[in-house]
Amino acid sequence: MFITKKNRLAVYSYLFKEGTLVAKKDGWLAKHSDAIPVPNLEVLSLMKSFTSKGYTRETFNWQYHYFYLTNSGIEYLRQYLALPADIVPATLKASAAPRAPTREAEGAKKTGPDGDFKPEFSGEGGFGRGRKDGYRA
Repeated sequence: MFITKKNRLAVYSYLFKEGTLVAKKDGWLAKHSDAIPVPNLEVLSLMKSFTSKGYTRETFNWQYHYFYLTNSGIEYLRQYLALPADIVPATLKASAAPRAPTREAEGAKKTGPDGDFKPEFSGEGGFGRGRKDGYRA
């Protein structure tokens, strides 16, 4: 399939920037998305080619293709788009998400029973089994 260089660059640059690409299994869509104004058939064809070369990994679920860029695909796109080595896809960037506070940081909140709690169990089973009054003995 012949794909213009402008469309190819739009798909490649989006794929490198995000690291992933989601495409609906519909070859008749006139436009893939607002971010990529390329016919969906061209996007699917390019991604099929990338998957066969080992540049992307594909997962198909509920009529959607999910493409994930591999390390060899990152190197290929970096060379094709003439990008420096310090630019990486968004999937490889470390997120600075705040960590959940630990129990020590919360203070001395103690949950549960006090130290003098001593439950007594008869050890004869639950739900009325082993009753001493002779019911269903």
